[in-house]
Amino acid sequence: MRVLFFGCPGFGHAVPQLPLARAMRDRGDQVAFVAAASLGPLLEAEEIALLAAGPEVPELVGELKRTTGVDILAAPPSAEVEAEIFAGARIDLGYEDSLAAAREFTPDLIVVDAMDYVGRIVASALDIPHAVIALGPAVRPESVAAADARSAESHATRGLTPHKARWYLDTCPPALQFDDFRAPATRLALRPEAYTGGAAVPAPGGSRARPRVLVNFGTLFVIPEVITPIVQALLTRHLDIRVTLGPMRTAEEFDVDSDRVEFVGFTPLAQLLSDVDAVVTIGGAGTILGTLAHGLPMVLTPLAADQPVHAGRAAAAGAGIAFPVGEFKPGDVAEAVASVLETPGYKEAAQRVAAEIKAMASPAQVAAELAAAID
Repeated sequence: MRVLFFGCPGFGHAVPQLPLARAMRDRGDQVAFVAAASLGPLLEAEEIALLAAGPEVPELVGELKRTTGVDILAAPPSAEVEAEIFAGARIDLGYEDSLAAAREFTPDLIVVDAMDYVGRIVASALDIPHAVIALGPAVRPESVAAADARSAESHATRGLTPHKARWYLDTCPPALQFDDFRAPATRLALRPEAYTGGAAVPAPGGSRARPRVLVNFGTLFVIPEVITPIVQALLTRHLDIRVTLGPMRTAEEFDVDSDRVEFVGFTPLAQLLSDVDAVVTIGGAGTILGTLAHGLPMVLTPLAADQPVHAGRAAAAGAGIAFPVGEFKPGDVAEAVASVLETPGYKEAAQRVAAEIKAMASPAQVAAELAAAID
């Protein structure tokens, strides 16, 4: 079977798809990924081919600012602006190259992330079945309605009719899902996991003199002016601190000088989590699901995009403390970290979610089921 994955630009949209892509590759399927060229190093490490197509994040941000006046990295966008991002601008900027890449690859199945409408329109154009991978909790109905309507316009402009997804691959454990979620008949549970980089997951570390906290703001929101005061506040506590730099920052950009702080470049999340006790994060779906798969509590400091949604669901499950978007003071973050470390209920809730995740179907099981249906 030939399987073509599609993802929005940014590691956070690609990483949740990698366990399934890896499982398909390991069972002998031909697997490739259509995405922005910047995802090349990530996919090269997985030995998965990249068919580079579509805009990078800065180009997409610039196009949206030009057409709507909205800076999508500054605050959570409205449902209408979300629709324009994913089902309008991304299609306009990337459809032709993506379609050409897909035609050359000749897939039997297309897999897209929940917000990728380029892969969906390519599936319509080629009349190929497609599956949607959820990035955590279900996208809210108002956002789905707006994006579907905008996608229908993009299809009509090109003389196409939208095709419904044949499968909804749900990575969200029940504890994080919205109460009003009604699973579609096409749902298959798909176990999420912390990004491993294709390597074995490290064994948990041994005993330490101090608890260790991971500060992980993803790849796009590593802002020294935001993170430095948080780290300085954490240093007033009896803690060791690990800070991720993402692909574009260096340790010298942070006004921190302490042997209790470790700065690390882009590193598989599973490795980062193997010897920490809690995580401070902006609330990306991949980080939240990976952290909970390890049964670790969190302090959630969302800044933009869908981060408040994911952060709110983790807090509602009792697995952490979430602040309103952009409304967190460094001292309050340090106090919240002390609370999640000292109050057993947070770790207990995280471990309950971890048990739910463990019970979900493995990527290998889902890959086999998809293959059986296609063959």
